[in-house]
Amino acid sequence: MTLATLKRSDAVPPNETIVRVLRDDLTLDPENDPKLGNDEVLHLYRHMVMTRQLDERLVALQRQGRIGFHVGSLGEEGAILGSAYAMRKGDFLFPCYREFGAALMRGLELQVFVHNMFGNAKDTVLGRQMPDHYTCRRVGWGSISSPVGTQITQAVGFAWGAKIQKKDVATLAYFGDGATSSSDFHSGMNFAGVFKLPTVFFCRNNGWAISVPVERQTASRTFAEKAAAYGIPGVRVDGNDLFAVVATVQKAVERGVRGEGPTLIEAITYRMGGHSTSDDPNRYRGSEMLEPWASRDPIGRVRAYLEKHDLWDGTAEERLIAEVDASFKAAVKVAEHTPPPPLESMFEDVYARPPWHLQEQRQEVLSGPRAPNPHGS
Repeated sequence: MTLATLKRSDAVPPNETIVRVLRDDLTLDPENDPKLGNDEVLHLYRHMVMTRQLDERLVALQRQGRIGFHVGSLGEEGAILGSAYAMRKGDFLFPCYREFGAALMRGLELQVFVHNMFGNAKDTVLGRQMPDHYTCRRVGWGSISSPVGTQITQAVGFAWGAKIQKKDVATLAYFGDGATSSSDFHSGMNFAGVFKLPTVFFCRNNGWAISVPVERQTASRTFAEKAAAYGIPGVRVDGNDLFAVVATVQKAVERGVRGEGPTLIEAITYRMGGHSTSDDPNRYRGSEMLEPWASRDPIGRVRAYLEKHDLWDGTAEERLIAEVDASFKAAVKVAEHTPPPPLESMFEDVYARPPWHLQEQRQEVLSGPRAPNPHGS
């Protein structure tokens, strides 16, 4: 079965140009092959598996009431990990909230990520945002914010600043099909096109914006064709083909750093789970919609490729899952025994010298009564 025959509301026309590399016979199309070494493919596969394993465990923690929220990436690991890998070390990525696996691959420590999931005193944002809203400047990872599409203009602004300073920095903005309806999408695309900024606009077309299907999101045939309105190229890629995603983003980055401007990439994939742990997808879609996409699972495809080349087997898979499980349990144990952020921290990180009224409020809060601890400790 090819991607063009999959049943979905935005079914891909048979004659539509879509970048694909990994063929059904597990060979690679030489025309677009990114020529990854075996070690690179193994590295990417390990992180894809780790991402899915962490997803499952974080959902379990949320169901147990130990964390409040999680946004998963089930079925989209190829698009997320492949695109992040194609960016250079000094480039900056601006996520929405589904890309934690990419942040970990770029160097965000698992313990730091888990601290954020609990919002404790060692959380880099000190519990001021929801779980899965982390930041890590050291690895080129912009802060996540919940409003839809805001990261698009942030990525463009960062690229514009780097260009003014003559720095060799490209940016990548992650967003879903729903964000293409935001004003930030138009503003970001238009500005980047006019000033020829090295920004990769990476749209994960996963079929849904929470419960809103693609056909209710746009009347255009594709999302990639929207690029024409801004004078930039638009490319469609099989988002469940890791090799194709790497190759497509690499070419977009190369184009951008040559001074030729941004690229809009539409990665065709499918959200196999709910929008988040607060969502029940069974209320708006049937299980039969998942069946054709299960056979195109990005992790399964890469594993089949590795097994064909005698680079992976069941024993290696079991060992990797055990490693992920042990690391995750250890990180959770530390996070659960870390105290919450100190109360006075809510008055910090805004002013270099807090104004008198905040100092007064801070003193009143610290000297006032305390609500009982809901956890009884």
